[in-house]
Formats: sequence, C-alpha cells, structure tokens
Amino acid sequence: MSLLGQIDLNSLLVFDAVVDSGSFTAAADRLGVAKARVSILVSRLEQAIGTTLFHRTTRRVSLTDAGRALHAQCRPLIDGLEHAVAQAGQESTQPAQLSGMLRVTAAVDQAVLSVAPALARFAQMHPALQFDLRAGDTVADLVEEGIDLAIRYGWLRDSSLRAVKLGEFAQYVVASPQYLERHGRPRRPEDLAGCEWLALTLLPTPLTWKFTSRGGETRSVQVKSRMRVNSPAALRALLREGAGVSVLAQQSAEEGMRDGYLVRLLPQWSLPQGGIYAVVPPGRHMPARVRAFIDFYRGYLDEG
Repeated sequence: MSLLGQIDLNSLLVFDAVVDSGSFTAAADRLGVAKARVSILVSRLEQAIGTTLFHRTTRRVSLTDAGRALHAQCRPLIDGLEHAVAQAGQESTQPAQLSGMLRVTAAVDQAVLSVAPALARFAQMHPALQFDLRAGDTVADLVEEGIDLAIRYGWLRDSSLRAVKLGEFAQYVVASPQYLERHGRPRRPEDLAGCEWLALTLLPTPLTWKFTSRGGETRSVQVKSRMRVNSPAALRALLREGAGVSVLAQQSAEEGMRDGYLVRLLPQWSLPQGGIYAVVPPGRHMPARVRAFIDFYRGYLDEG
C-alpha cells in the first residue's frame, strides 16, 4: 500500500487549518472540533510520514522545514478541492461561493481609511467568508502569524515576499493652521529645515526629502527633528494638535484637509510617489478568496 493510502486525508485538512490559524486552539475553533482531536490527527500524520511538522512550545507552534515544504505542496491541492466542491453545489452559471477565513493586515491609518471600508463591502458580497483584520504599524510576519494578505503602502524591503502592485500614492507636506499661525508658512523646500519637523521612523530616510518642481528642478532638503513617532496615525494626531510639520500619504492628508485641520504646503513641489501593494506569504498558492479581495481592493482604490 502506498504511503498516501496509510494517511487519513482529514489529517491533511487539519494540518492546513493549524498552519492558516496559527495554533491548535484556533484551528479547533475554526473546524468546530475539540483541540485534542486536532492534536491527535496532526500527531498521526507526523507518525505516518515519519517526520515532525511543527515546533511546539507552550505559547505557539511554528512549521519545521518539512512542515513548510508539505504545506506548500498540499495547499494548491486543497484549494483545488475546495473550488471543485463549491462549484459542484452551484449552478454552472453562478460564480463559486467564497468561504473560509481571510486574514488581512494593514497599518492602522490605512486600515481605517480604506482597508476596513473595502472589507465591509466585500463581506456583503460574500456572506460565507469570515474575516480577521489586524491593524498595526509594525510589519507583521505573514508566515509566523498565519496571515493571508498584507496591504502595504510605501516601499517594500523584504524581497522574499510576493507582492502585487495595486497603485501609487502622492505624498503631501502638511501642517495645521494653528502651527502656521505661530511659525509662518514655508515658501520653499529649504524653509523646512527651520520647521518643527515630526519624523516618521517607519520611513527609510525620515529626515531627508527630495523635491521636484513643476519645471523639473530638484531640491534635496535635510530636516531636523526633536519629535519622532513610529505610527502614521499618531503622526496625524500630532499634526492635528499643531506639534509641527511632516509628510503624509495623499489619502490621509486629504482627509485632514477636508476637515480643516491640515493645510498642504509647497503644492508646487512634489515628492516621490509611494506604492500600494498586496503582499502574500512566499511559496504559497494564493487561495481564491485572497485573489478575489486583491481584485476588489484594486477596484476600490480606483474608485477613490
């Protein structure tokens, strides 16, 4: 008998659920079974194939190299089975119903301004889907945390990740009306060197800015900062309170400009554009639910 014939195929589905959920407990909740049942099936799978698939600690589980290789090869097959079963239960003229859990991460500001509203619309279209939106300004480890998709704005650093570019965004220099009343309005890029600059430490060069005029002239400005912050949402709050001058992504800046608490400075000068990316874990087949949301979010951004 082949090795496959000795394996309970349900154990592969449970194994996949543990990887996607990030823990035995979360997988049990997702599957609607006892945690002990999940542990037993994974142990039987490890015994059948003769290798350890997870590093287990009291706090979390993580894949071994063998587990990572098995998951990378099994995931496309499981997706194919899910797709086939979904289509079999529907009329051929209807699209396959999306199901399962979609885990998305984004920076707090972008989650509030666009990702959460887009997910709300997407959820109405796909009632069988479950969602887990994780908003945070630190870069999440997609593999370790079992995240399906990250929406990232700016410049990607990790070349091992797979990214789909969804668009670009402009950057605006902004300050509050109160700050400008106290300190005056900068008229040239060089004037920024004398401003109370608020530095966003998530950026690769938060104190160096390259401006281009409408006529093609370039200026490089070095600013100084006594206040630094690692969150775009916190940066926006500091700007609103008149703490200084800084740069925000276009969408975030425009919201403050519409509400009257931010003013765009140096509109005749532009900064380099940043990218909007959909990032997925390396070495994984992209599930239909992830592909569908990426396409939907791209359209949502185009509408805006």
